[in-house]
Amino acid sequence: MGAVGSSAEDEDEREPLLVPSHADPAAGPPAPSRVYGRRWLVLSLFSLLAFMQGMVWNFWGPIQSSAARAFGFTGSDIALLVLWGPLGFAPWLLFMWLMDKKGLRASLLLSSFFMLLGSALRSIPLTDLPLRRWLIHGGHFLNGLAGPTIMSAGPFLSTTWFAPDQRATATAVASLFCYLGSAASFLVGPQVVPAPNGTRAVVATVMPASDASIRDRIQLVMYAELSAIAVLFAAVLLYFPSRPPQPPSVAAASQRLGYRSSICRLLSNVRFLMVALAYAVPSGVMAGWGGVLDMVLTPAKVSQVDAGWIGFWSTVGGCVFGVAMARFADSIRGMLKLILVLMLAGASLSSTWFTLTCLSSFTHLPSTAAILYTSCILVGIFINSSVPIFFELLIETVYPVPEGISCGLATFLGNLVSGLLLTFLTFYSTDVSWLNWCLTSSCLFSLFLILFFRESYDRLYLDVFVAV
Repeated sequence: MGAVGSSAEDEDEREPLLVPSHADPAAGPPAPSRVYGRRWLVLSLFSLLAFMQGMVWNFWGPIQSSAARAFGFTGSDIALLVLWGPLGFAPWLLFMWLMDKKGLRASLLLSSFFMLLGSALRSIPLTDLPLRRWLIHGGHFLNGLAGPTIMSAGPFLSTTWFAPDQRATATAVASLFCYLGSAASFLVGPQVVPAPNGTRAVVATVMPASDASIRDRIQLVMYAELSAIAVLFAAVLLYFPSRPPQPPSVAAASQRLGYRSSICRLLSNVRFLMVALAYAVPSGVMAGWGGVLDMVLTPAKVSQVDAGWIGFWSTVGGCVFGVAMARFADSIRGMLKLILVLMLAGASLSSTWFTLTCLSSFTHLPSTAAILYTSCILVGIFINSSVPIFFELLIETVYPVPEGISCGLATFLGNLVSGLLLTFLTFYSTDVSWLNWCLTSSCLFSLFLILFFRESYDRLYLDVFVAV
């Protein structure tokens, strides 16, 4: 990394690639911008990989009761399997450097290779259960190593391939498909893998499943996920260009700060740290909380299948609402702070409602299935849908820092919060009601930071005024 910040690079890093026409009368207009139809293929491949990474990460949480019977997993084991996702962010600086210097193709190829290797490792059908559990943990750690690129590169992809009036929407799709994958695991796991008590969907007369049949169903899902990842890896290997022949906007063509200069600027920028913490704390707590949602809802006598449906709809609702709000942000620019204030206020109210409902024996509030469903789903909708809006605000705040580096640091902080939460959970998994209070507190903390944040739109100014 020492060669990254060379003096020659530092001298030229602020020089724009597209020079305004008024700089030299003989130079003519700026280089033309163009969008390509292939951008949708690039976005689709990236989003599908993100979908599978999220699905593999959240594989065990929705079926923790079945995993306990089939493999002898304890609550601490489930928490550790979820923890491998945040721990995979340890080498995030390496992935951000690779993305900044070699482009998105190189970083995504390496990440998808880790996903393929991890899925193959955990799918080896060994009869030695202790060794099998080690392979499963190793596979999930490799899947977690794909997280820095999968969860941080969406804004970089949208700036590189999409026009300014489509950027927020593309960021939302690329960023939220990982969450959609974790939602799919809430649906696929409980529906395919039978629960130990024989609960399957709404049918209560099914005979209790044996340990062998549970393991066979789990193995079937893992084989299916391995096949899907192998196909996507082959597709990225065959075709995934790092950038289009011509940039889609002035901001996409402009030169950015160097790698080392970007890190120093981010760590010394108070406004960036405010937005990064406002994003990282609730999203990190939500990731840890959602990864063990079955454990959270068990004291409320919610079955594994019902907990899966709650997790599914809360995440899907967040993804749909997030894309809708991103499309709104593309249509009416310069309102990112207002959108976030409304989302975080809704998240604070709904998380407080859910927490007090779970303590109905003390608060005497009505606790029904409908109330638990509604409050929990609203929490997921408000927090998950805020992710692409946070990313866009981060980029506008610190431009011309590269998108991958700024969002990568914020995502690392989010996974650090989630990792600390899950680490504590591995040692104290008997009573998880404290997780609900952590979720409520994180939403209020984020709302407080955004209310006092002063927004700016440097990248938008460049696209609107320089491009004219």
